[in-house]
Amino acid sequence: KKIPVGLELWSVRDSCQKDLPGVLRAVAEMGYDGIEFAHSYYGHDAESLRKLLDQTGLKSCGMHTTLPHLQGKALQETIRIHKLLGTPYLIVASLPRKRLHSRRALVDTAKWFNDLSQQLKEHGMKIGYHCHAGDFVSVDGSTPWELLGEHTNSDVILQLDVGNCLSGGGDPYALLKKFPGRTLSIHLKEHGGPAGSVFGEGKVNWSKVFQLCETVGGTQWYIIEEESRKGPAALEAVRRALNNLRKMGK
Repeated sequence: KKIPVGLELWSVRDSCQKDLPGVLRAVAEMGYDGIEFAHSYYGHDAESLRKLLDQTGLKSCGMHTTLPHLQGKALQETIRIHKLLGTPYLIVASLPRKRLHSRRALVDTAKWFNDLSQQLKEHGMKIGYHCHAGDFVSVDGSTPWELLGEHTNSDVILQLDVGNCLSGGGDPYALLKKFPGRTLSIHLKEHGGPAGSVFGEGKVNWSKVFQLCETVGGTQWYIIEEESRKGPAALEAVRRALNNLRKMGK
């Protein structure tokens, strides 16, 4: 079956700030199936977001958030919002270095993910972690990404960002294989292209990525993220990226 395609809203964040309904309409018209929220609801409450999703036909495929929103009372509110939106995955967008700098710190961090994963189960949601370039540096004979992967249970999503992984010297192809069934969503970020290139215009072997996602990764969502543009140029970039993906038959 065809894997749906989402847009990470960080790609178009300043347009979202000005006119979220307009952005969602544009994104739906481009042909995206869903959106991944990034740190903000742009001044909208959960009920009006639900309406916007219904009006545009977009699904909420994830939320990028930070630790404070996943603890204590804030966690209950995060769960309430995303139950209403039907969001399956809550993804920790980044972690403070102190949680990643040693094997011991990473084992503790993994335990936090495992505990939260248990709590979210009854709500039908999963927790995950999104990688950055720094997650592929050497730490105590391994890397933060691999240590987290090895010490978290299989319910915890390892949201690989292909571009970030390659920027940090990681091997995305080997890592997709190493953690089967853990890549429920993946960021299709380009690497090694000329200035101004978007997804599909760089050096990543995307057919290999797709083949691994579809045979071992357990991937349920392909997510496009283009980080470097603002305003109309950002909307144009995510349109072009999606067109490039469609040309690959996805």
